[in-house]
Parts: sequence; structure tokens; C-alpha cells
Amino acid sequence: MSDSIRLASFFGGVALAITVAGVSAGEIDEQRARELQHLLVQECGSCHGLQLTGGLGPPLTPDALEDRGDTGLKAVILHGVPGTAMPPWKGLLTEEEAEWLVDFLREGL
Repeated sequence: MSDSIRLASFFGGVALAITVAGVSAGEIDEQRARELQHLLVQECGSCHGLQLTGGLGPPLTPDALEDRGDTGLKAVILHGVPGTAMPPWKGLLTEEEAEWLVDFLREGL
């Protein structure tokens, strides 16, 4: 089994655990949570590393995000960072989904 398949399976389990534990922000259902986790691995992971420990983009681990505010992180997700490889995701994500991603990243993989 490839590492990406293992990682996708892991995220599927994490989605269920997060949903059951009530960690999700807003009204994100279990299916959308899995889609958002897939986005993290496939899209965000391509720059931030598959373990989100950094690469072209900075690490997205709980320790690395500790001093960053939720509002700022949500803004980066939605609006990107001009002049860098970080694109805006506002066309694909709602504000609630960006909040959910921030909460998920703070929990760590």
C-alpha cells in the first residue's frame, strides 16, 4: 500500500473521530470533513509537505501555528498570500470550512 493511500485512510479515520468528538467548527458534515482532509493532503500537502511539516510552504503543525491567530490563518486560507505560491481558496471554500481547517490543523495530524 502506498504512503498516499495510507495517509488517505488515516485521514478518513480522523474525520470520523473528529466528527464523533464534536471538534468540527460550524456545520461541516462528515462527508465534507473527509473532502477537506483530502484537500489538505493533496493540495496543501504538495507545498507544506504530506505531514504538513513544511516544504515550499511553512509547516502547518500545531506548534508552528501556536502564535498565529485564527482570524489570520483563516484569511490566509481564503485570500492566499500575494507574491507567494499560496493561492486563495475563497472560490472553493466557505468561511466555515476555512474555520474548520484551522481547528483541524490546531489539533494536528
